[in-house]
Amino acid sequence: MWTSEMQPIKELTRLLERLAGGEHYLFSLDDMRSAMPEASPGAFKVLMSRAEKSGLLKRVCRGIYLYPRVSYNAGLILFHTAAKLRADCFNYLSLETVLSDAGVISQIPINWITLMSSGRSHIVNCYDFGHIEYIHTKRLPEDVAEQLSYDQDCHLWRASVALALQDMKLTRRSTDLIDWEAAGEYL
Repeated sequence: MWTSEMQPIKELTRLLERLAGGEHYLFSLDDMRSAMPEASPGAFKVLMSRAEKSGLLKRVCRGIYLYPRVSYNAGLILFHTAAKLRADCFNYLSLETVLSDAGVISQIPINWITLMSSGRSHIVNCYDFGHIEYIHTKRLPEDVAEQLSYDQDCHLWRASVALALQDMKLTRRSTDLIDWEAAGEYL
């Protein structure tokens, strides 16, 4: 793929044009590195910097880039990024994200999503796109499977409202914004 006759940025452009589509518009550094194994680490780093500066790629967060030349749903970028960042962990949407979507909390988190994760707790800064907050859980998938549903649009598991309320209590998050009357129909 990496040929001496072709400039690296042009080769990367062709590669992205072939690989990208409506559902596949986010790429990790590992994705691109494996597609260009001939590049030295230094050359690859320079290439990624040039791709970002030229607008070929837009950094979503550390290690994840968006290819803006294909159509995508901007409202799903944080969700898709969260799924890609921790594909090797058990994750599910929960806490304020689920409760807000269900109308159980009075404020809608803008550009901030919350997930329970078997990985460590961490807030990922996605710059212009917002933040992804992972909260560590020791729960196993089989412990909560009946209270999860797969959200095809988000590419993530989603907690039931009842599970999200349990997670709020277990993680000692503020429940001040919860409309307990609205929550009652889910309990």
